[in-house]
Amino acid sequence: MAFGGFDSRGGPMQPMAEINTTPLVDVMLVLLVIFIITAPLLTHAIHIDLPSARAPVSPEKPETITVSIDAQGRVFWNDTPLADSTALRTRLTEASQRKPQPELHLRADQQVRYQSVAEVMAAAQQAGVSKIGFVTDPKPAVSAP
Repeated sequence: MAFGGFDSRGGPMQPMAEINTTPLVDVMLVLLVIFIITAPLLTHAIHIDLPSARAPVSPEKPETITVSIDAQGRVFWNDTPLADSTALRTRLTEASQRKPQPELHLRADQQVRYQSVAEVMAAAQQAGVSKIGFVTDPKPAVSAP
């Protein structure tokens, strides 16, 4: 163990202030050799003859319907303007009856009152639409000065 130094000219012996890394290097080399030897053994695969079966066809990805509300409060169905809330309710009811049910993406201008968004969400819920998502634009990255 390294408890003291080799230089005794300076008076009483002082503790050694340096870390002896030789044992650490020895242990690391032994571990390296062990891992080099055992690594090929871990990649050995066992051959198994698995039975074959037909997998069900993956379901189709449901279509998405985009309902947008502009700054003036006008409602758009896939970029087509709707005349009034009755037309929106009719289309939402038709969409909720489809199998698989489409996903509703709700986009609203940041200047739109929350009441307009809440009315569209309530109409979708009453029509039976269960998948509603809010679409936003990510903020641009601010560069440091």
